[in-house]
Parts: sequence; structure tokens; C-alpha cells
Amino acid sequence: MSRPQYEVANVIERFGKQFVAQCNPNRYHRRVLNALSQCRTSEMGGHVHACDSCGQIRVSYNSCRNRHCPKCQASKQAFWVEDLLQATLPVKHYHIVFTVPHELNQICILDDGAFYNQLFAAVWDTLRTFGYTRFGVETGAVCVLHTWGQNLSLHPHVHCIVPETGLSLAGNLKTIGTGGKYLYPVRQLSVTFRGKLMDITKRRIKKLGVLPQYQKLLDTAWQKPWVVFCEPAFGKPEHVIKYLGQYTHRVAISNDRLLGMDDTGVTFLHKDYADNATQKPIKLEGVEFLRRFCQHILPLRFVKIRRYGIYSSRYRALELKANPKMVIKPIETSQQRLLRLTGFDVYLCPVCKKGTMHQMEELPQVRAPTTFYAILNDQYK
Repeated sequence: MSRPQYEVANVIERFGKQFVAQCNPNRYHRRVLNALSQCRTSEMGGHVHACDSCGQIRVSYNSCRNRHCPKCQASKQAFWVEDLLQATLPVKHYHIVFTVPHELNQICILDDGAFYNQLFAAVWDTLRTFGYTRFGVETGAVCVLHTWGQNLSLHPHVHCIVPETGLSLAGNLKTIGTGGKYLYPVRQLSVTFRGKLMDITKRRIKKLGVLPQYQKLLDTAWQKPWVVFCEPAFGKPEHVIKYLGQYTHRVAISNDRLLGMDDTGVTFLHKDYADNATQKPIKLEGVEFLRRFCQHILPLRFVKIRRYGIYSSRYRALELKANPKMVIKPIETSQQRLLRLTGFDVYLCPVCKKGTMHQMEELPQVRAPTTFYAILNDQYK
């Protein structure tokens, strides 16, 4: 696979100083941008490897491992999918997506961490309510937060996978479902979700003392139709897990969507859902691109993948206690696990495809005066 010609790191290097001067990002956002600009460069340090067959020398620079980096998510995604598959019940699962009207974006910007926590709470409360009231069971869900639209606009929504089973009051797993195409009636899900999120949001706004300023906006959001998207059941658990795995470790934009960059802005591909999801180019000014990108930097230590009900850690601990053999796993390194899951051997020589690359030297980190890190330090001395 060829390396993308343009990367988010290039955008940060070219427009970072201008973005800092105009938008004054907070310290955490600056730290994230700094990490992304240094990822897999000499500033991060690295290793020198040599092939034991052909003698090829390869210099590998370290990754930033930041969860917002487009280059550092592939292995994490593969590991997450395998871990979830091992903890998933062998039943049908449904993919459900909860979205909110764009009018609530202004409230989200007030305190994004609090708003996302409220969003998770409303989603799980809705699913749990339907499980109890319709089938008398404690259901479960694995929920993943996304905050962006295709054009990098703010668009909070939560992807969920919900099993077609739940824990009854008697302590037994019980199959649930309406017998139709979907797990729950979509319209009723939408109305219930709207009521729960709006109630939480209004109480929080009132507590902050700014309810009069946002009352009209809340009224507009209430009047709009809310959308809960539900797909038919997948045949096997691994199907829905691998499908959701496409969403878990995505970032706001991947490098392969970037088409070009000049002194004025950045051009990238986006799907126009109003035109049958046709991919079209769109251009943003460099500062605006970084401003939108920073909207999707999650708060420090914020958990964007959460498990609820029978998929929560509490139920998992009870299950492991009842069956201790479940915790036994073969001991393997990250490289061995990546090879088993993806077939990619990080130690295979990229030239002769026969030899093994062995580490010959470790390269220290380098702090160059022209880095984005230095620019930020100069700006905020």
C-alpha cells in the first residue's frame, strides 16, 4: 500500500502557527496537534534495523500513539475486535445509531465532555428501558461515540451493538425481539431518546444559569424529528463486531481522504449523502480545517467506547468468576498478535521478503527548533 501523498501532519506543519494565532486553542489541543505533527519522525526517536538475508537497512521512527492520529489506529482496532469477539454472546446482534439535531451543537461546545456523557447516559437509559418494559430483561450494549460528519462538521452520534438476548429476573438469558426486522420500533426509540436527552440537557443548562439564552434553541431541537437508525440483525456475532470495528478507532479524517494542499487550504474527499453518498472533493481554508479537526479532539481521558448491561465489566467479572478458565490466554507479543490477526509481519524484510529485520541501533528523540512544538512554546511563553 502506497503512502498517502498528503497527511494531517503536513496540514499542521503548514497552517499550525496561523491557526494558533487566530483560534487560540487550549493547551490540550496543542499537545495533540504537536503529537500528530511529530508522529513517525526523527523527533520521536526510533530504531535502525538490518535484514539478516540481504543486508537491507531500515530506519523506523516511533509512533505518537495518540488516539486522534490517523496513522496509529490499525493495530488497536484489530486487537479491540478480537477482544470483543471473545466476550460476545453467540446470538444475533443489531447495529443502532443515535444522532442528535445540529441545534444542540452550541450546547455541546459549552462543555463537550459533559454533553457526551449525557449522550451516553440517554442512549443506554433508552435501550435499558426498552429491554425492561418490553421483555423484562437486563439487556446490554457496546457503544462508540463519533463526533464528526463527512465535512468535519460537529455531528455527535453513538454507534451501538445490542444483542438479541437479556438477563431475566430469574437470572437466565432470554431471547428478545419483536419477531420483525428490527429489535425495537425505531419511531418509539427516537421519541424516548429525545425525551431523555432533552431532560438531562435542560436540567444541566438550568444549573449553569444560562437556560434563558438557550431556551429557544432547545424548543427548536424538540420540534425537529430525531433520527435513530437501526439495521436488521446480523447473522453471526463476528459479523456485527467486525462491522462495528470499522467505527471504533476512526478519527475525524484519514490521510487517504486528503487530495491536495496549497498556500490557502486543504482539499479532501467527502461523501455527499444528499446525492446517494457520492464522493466529492471539498476545500477548506487551512485554519478552518484545523479548527474543525480540533472540534473532534475528545477531552483528556474521556472514554469513547463503553459497555453496558450484560456486556459491562461488572457482568464480565461475574462470568469470569464462575468460569476461571476464560481468563487463560496464550502469551504472545504485540507483533505476534498483529501477525496472527492481520497477516502483517513487522519483522519481515520489505525488500527480499525472506529475511528477518533485527534491531541494530536505537535512535534518541530529537527536538528541532522548527517543529510545531517549538512554535507552540514560542506562542505561549
